[in-house]
Amino acid sequence: MLTICMYQDTRHERPLLWIRKELEIGYISRRNDNITELRVNGYQQVERILKLLLPYIKFKKIQAVTLLKSAKILRKEKFSRKDLRKLVDYILAIQKENYVTRRKKSKKELMKILGLTP
Repeated sequence: MLTICMYQDTRHERPLLWIRKELEIGYISRRNDNITELRVNGYQQVERILKLLLPYIKFKKIQAVTLLKSAKILRKEKFSRKDLRKLVDYILAIQKENYVTRRKKSKKELMKILGLTP
């Protein structure tokens, strides 16, 4: 399942509540660390929301476009080897753009996970 999460300090959660109400999507949860998150689950739902939001996204646009391409592949019932290779490239593109504190997976590791190594 594909999930989009938007996070905000709970003191400033009103924009998340507004987005949820206006777009009629996802659900809100409040974590123990005073973070509120809006979660949108499912390939079709994520794809629909990304298409709606794309014209307004200023930051993380590369990730949004790449995730939209990924959702189209992930909605398929069966993946070809070509599809899986594209997904690996999309994962790497998103990893490259994101700041992550933990170690990222290499192309070789991703190919092995998806059974694309000879």
